[in-house]
Amino acid sequence: MLIFNTIQIIILILIGLATLYIFVFSIAGLFYKQRTYKPSADLKKIAVLIPGYKEDEVIIEVANAALQQNYPSNLYDVVIIADSFLEETLNELKSLPLKLIEVSFEKSTKSKALNKAMAALTDKYDIAVILDADNLMETDFLKKINTSFEQGHIAVQGHRTAKNTNNSWAILDAVSEEINNHIFRKGHIVLGLSSAIIGSGMAFKYDFFKSLMSTVKAVGGFDKEIELKMLKDGHKIAYLNDAMVYDEKIQKAEVFGNQRRRWLSAQLHYFRKDFLSALKDLILKGNVDYFDKAIQFIQPPRVLLLGSVIIFGGLFILSNYLLDNEIYFSISWLIVATACVLSFLFSIPKSFYTMKTLKAVASLPKGMFTMLLSLLRIKGANKKFIHTKHSSNT
Repeated sequence: MLIFNTIQIIILILIGLATLYIFVFSIAGLFYKQRTYKPSADLKKIAVLIPGYKEDEVIIEVANAALQQNYPSNLYDVVIIADSFLEETLNELKSLPLKLIEVSFEKSTKSKALNKAMAALTDKYDIAVILDADNLMETDFLKKINTSFEQGHIAVQGHRTAKNTNNSWAILDAVSEEINNHIFRKGHIVLGLSSAIIGSGMAFKYDFFKSLMSTVKAVGGFDKEIELKMLKDGHKIAYLNDAMVYDEKIQKAEVFGNQRRRWLSAQLHYFRKDFLSALKDLILKGNVDYFDKAIQFIQPPRVLLLGSVIIFGGLFILSNYLLDNEIYFSISWLIVATACVLSFLFSIPKSFYTMKTLKAVASLPKGMFTMLLSLLRIKGANKKFIHTKHSSNT
C-alpha cells in the first residue's frame, strides 16, 4: 500500500500542479476587458510580412484580402515571401499591388524567409505584422494595431481565431485555439503578465523585430525563441482581443498529430534551454514573466491533461475504493478533475456551446491518442521543417 500511495501522490501532484496552473489563469481570463484606445491621427508605415512555402492554393486569396485593409494604401505594404511557389502563382502575384520576394533555401524555415525579406526591403517601416500564408485579417486589423502601438507597445498579439469549422477536427482545433487565447493571453494580461505570441497575427516595432530576428536560428518554433528573448530582456507583450485574424484549422487527424509534434518538440527544447536561466532571473531580478514562460513550456497539452485526469483519476478512485484506501485520496482526485473541467468550461466561448461541438467531442479520444503518439515521437522534430499544407476548400 505504501508503494501504491507513493506513486499515487507523485502522479496526483504532477497532474494537480498542471491543473492548478490553467485553473488560475482560466478564472483570471473571465475578468479580461479589452482596453479601448482612441483612434490615432499618427498613422504609421506598416509591413505585412507573409512567408509561405508551397502555398499556391491559398496565397492569392490571402494576398487579395490583405490588400483590402481599411488603412491608407500608401502606408502599408503587403510583402509575400514566396518559397517554392509555382511559376503561374508568382506571375499572378506580380500582377497585384504588393511586394513579392522570392526565396529559396536548402532547408526552408520561416525565420530564414523573414530575415531574407527584411534584408531585401528598402522602405522605412514603423511596424511589422506577421501572418501565416492562410491568415485573413479583419479589414480594421491594421488600424487597431496602429492605435495600440501609440500606447508604447513593442509587441502585440492579435486575436487569432478559426476561419473554418467544417469538420470535427477543425472544431476541436478552433476550440483549442480559443482556450489558449483565454488562458495564455486574456488570463495572463489580467494578472499583469505578458500575452503569449502564436507565430502569426502578431505585430512588432519594425526595427526591433528586424534586429531580434537576426539572432534567431530556429528551424521550428521561431516565435517561442523571440518570445523568450523579449521576456528575458524585460519587454512586455500586449494582446488585442478585438483585432481579429482568421486562421485555417486542421482537417485531418494526421495533420493534427504532425502539427502538435512540432509544437511539443519546440516547447521541450526551449524549456530545457531556458529553465535555469529563467529561474536565475526570477530569483535575482524578479522576472516573473520570463520564468512563467519557461514553466508554460513544460505544461502538458490541454487535451492530454484532460485525458490524464480522466484516466488516472478514474483508475485511482476505483483502486482506492477496492483497496479500502484513505478517502482523502479519492477526494483529491475529484477536486483536480473538477478544477480541470471548470478550466475548460470557463475558457471556451459561448459560441462553441452547440450540437456541432458536442459531436466533435466524440473525436477527443482519438485526439488524445494522437497527442500521446506525438509526445513519443517528438525527438528531433524541432530540428527539421515540418510543413502544414493549407487548402482553399474551407
